[in-house]
Amino acid sequence: MPSPENVRIAVLIDADNTSPKHAEALLEEVAKYGVPTVKRAYGDWTDKHLSGWRGEVPKYAIQPMLQIAHTTGKNSTDSALIIDAMDLLYSGNVDAFALVSSDSDFTSLAIRLRGSGRTVYGMGLRKTPQSLRQAVDRFIFLEDLQDGGAAAEDSAPVEDTEPRRIPDVRRLLERAVNGTSHDDGWASLSSIANHVTRVEPSFSVKDYGAAKFVDLVRAQDYLEVEQPEGGSVRVRLVPRKGSAAKKTAAKKATAEKPATERTVEKTEAPVTRKTTTRKRAAKKAPAPAPEPEPTPEPEPAAPTVQRHTVTTRKRSQRKA
Repeated sequence: MPSPENVRIAVLIDADNTSPKHAEALLEEVAKYGVPTVKRAYGDWTDKHLSGWRGEVPKYAIQPMLQIAHTTGKNSTDSALIIDAMDLLYSGNVDAFALVSSDSDFTSLAIRLRGSGRTVYGMGLRKTPQSLRQAVDRFIFLEDLQDGGAAAEDSAPVEDTEPRRIPDVRRLLERAVNGTSHDDGWASLSSIANHVTRVEPSFSVKDYGAAKFVDLVRAQDYLEVEQPEGGSVRVRLVPRKGSAAKKTAAKKATAEKPATERTVEKTEAPVTRKTTTRKRAAKKAPAPAPEPEPTPEPEPAAPTVQRHTVTTRKRSQRKA
């Protein structure tokens, strides 16, 4: 990831929609993420409502971009800012954009710039529509940049929107820890903060009464925070009491068993498995084939009777 010293940022300010009292604070905030190589403020400088910007523009080397309203009630400043943003995109001279406005008309511009691989920071008031807040990589509230906390909202005309929804901090932090933790359950504080910002670009610790992100994390009773000596802050979820109690009871029950019982359990387990295997084998053995019927023996032949021929002579022949 490139360091802020190597990131060139174009700061494009909708002066018709932003109070000049935020000029110093917003430029200091942009300096945390990169070098503001392009600083431009767009508006109708012939109008009296920009008189406050005339003193801030030369003080911070902001280039005023004149855009006269051709029709009453129509804001042509938005079109001029969008055209210049696309020119800067195609020139390739900047790496990121900071769009300073509370107007949802810049939502499509933010989506287009991000689609071209540029990082987009949004800066506006809390009444900024959600569409613009979700279209940027990170949205920063101008009220949070003022000393002493949130400042009163400016009187600049902004379209009517529904009240801003403040996300559930527990849901955000628990998901961030689960999504960035290692096998041991610990996650670094920086990775958690980056995860929260990706999910909620307009996330602000000021909404929960904290000054810093680490203070907000430490205030949550469901999180455990520690900082090893010489290491970075890391966070993990506190184990639930029910699961911890069950594990402790199981360990105690195992430890209290006599050694003979544990030995019997270990020896009996294989015997049970062998018996089961034999039964299964017996069940699966094929049924024996039917025995072949005996072949009948041939009956003995009847004995042959020898017949003798008896020759009878006449008495006259015997006397002769």
